Amino acid sequence: MGVSVDEFLDMLNELPEVKQGHGSEWISLKVNGKGFGYLWERTETVGLKSTIEEQLALVAERPDIFEIQFTAGRFGWVVVHLTKIDREELFELVTEAWRLTAPKHLLQAAGLDDLP
Repeated sequence: MGVSVDEFLDMLNELPEVKQGHGSEWISLKVNGKGFGYLWERTETVGLKSTIEEQLALVAERPDIFEIQFTAGRFGWVVVHLTKIDREELFELVTEAWRLTAPKHLLQAAGLDDLP
């Protein structure tokens, strides 16, 4: 179990129009100019946008894998420890973070506009 930083970065290629920006200690993840995640290579963690309800549920269920990062408006950002999560679950969370951020035309193109 566990996902490497390189595996995580490769995973991003499966979603349309993801752009990476580089800060001094992190890589930002954006779609259509809006952020949906951050990667901290040094700590092998990712911060992902989610709903507040999902953020709270993930942290309550598995605090060894997930941490509350912050909330902003109706969104709750969650920290994910890459070394403790499997690829399939991580991809689900990344896709949801992307979906919460991407414009409707990209959701339609990816076939993700009809999900709840």
